Amino acid sequence: MTAVVLVSQPAPARAASKEIIELQTQVQQLLDMVQRLQTTMDTRFAVLQHLAEQTADNASQMSATVNTLQQKIAAQSDTAGGKLDAVSGQMQSLNDSVDELKSRIAKLDKTIQDMQAQLQNVQNPPPAVIAGPVIPGGPAAAGLVTPQAPPLKETFQAGVRDYNAAKYEVASGEFQDVIHYYPLDDLAGAAQFYLGEIAYHQNNYADAVKAYNAVLEGFPGSAKAPAAQLRKGLALLQLGKKSEAIAELRSLVKRHPQTPEAAQAKSKLSALGVHSTTR
Repeated sequence: MTAVVLVSQPAPARAASKEIIELQTQVQQLLDMVQRLQTTMDTRFAVLQHLAEQTADNASQMSATVNTLQQKIAAQSDTAGGKLDAVSGQMQSLNDSVDELKSRIAKLDKTIQDMQAQLQNVQNPPPAVIAGPVIPGGPAAAGLVTPQAPPLKETFQAGVRDYNAAKYEVASGEFQDVIHYYPLDDLAGAAQFYLGEIAYHQNNYADAVKAYNAVLEGFPGSAKAPAAQLRKGLALLQLGKKSEAIAELRSLVKRHPQTPEAAQAKSKLSALGVHSTTR
C-alpha cells in the first residue's frame, strides 16, 4: 500500500504547473493587449495633436487675413477721407478766391466811380466857401476851406468805443466817416458791419440786413464776413423770413465751416429743427 501512495504523489504538482503556465499565458496576452492599446492610443493622440496644430495654424492664418483686410479697409477709409478733406479744402479755397475776386471788382468799381466824381468836380467846380472876409488885393484862395479826411484808425477805434458804450448815434457818424473817406480800406468793411450791429440793436432789422449785405457784397474777403452772414440770418429770423434765414445760415456753414460763426449757425439751425445741410 505504501508503494502505491508514493508513486501517485507527483500528479498534483504537474496540475499546478499547468495552471501556472496558463496564468502566465493569460498575463502575457493581457500585456500584449495593453501594449497594442497603448500603441493605438499613441497613434490616435498623434493624429489629434496634428489636427490641433493644423487648426491653430488655420486660425492664425485667418486672423492674419482679417487683420490685413482691416488694415486695407482703414487705409482706404483714410484715403477716401483725405480725398474728401482735400476736395473740401479746394472748394473752400475756390470760394475764398471768388470772394477775393468779388472784393477786388467791387473796389475797382468804387475807384472808377470816385474817379468819375472827381472828374466831374474838376469840370464843374463847386462854389468856394469863404471862411472870412476877402482881403482886397490879397490872394482869393487864402480864405477857402477844404474838407480834410479824419485819421482812419483813430476814427474807427473811436466808433468802436462809442458803440461799446451804446452811444449809437455818435458811433454811427464815425463809422460813416470811415466808409466815406476810406471806401477801399478793409476797415470800411468792418465799419459797415458795425452799422449793421447798431441797426440790429435798435431793432431796425431791415436796415441791419442791408448793412450786412453791404459787407458780404463789397467786402466778401473781410474778417467780418462770417459774422455779417450769421447776423444777417438772425435778422431775417426777426423779420419772420425763416426760409431765407435758414438758407443764409446753411450758406455760412458751407462757406466758412471752421469758424465759430459756423458753429453758432449749426446750433441755431438745430434749434429750428432743421439740418445744417440740405438733403
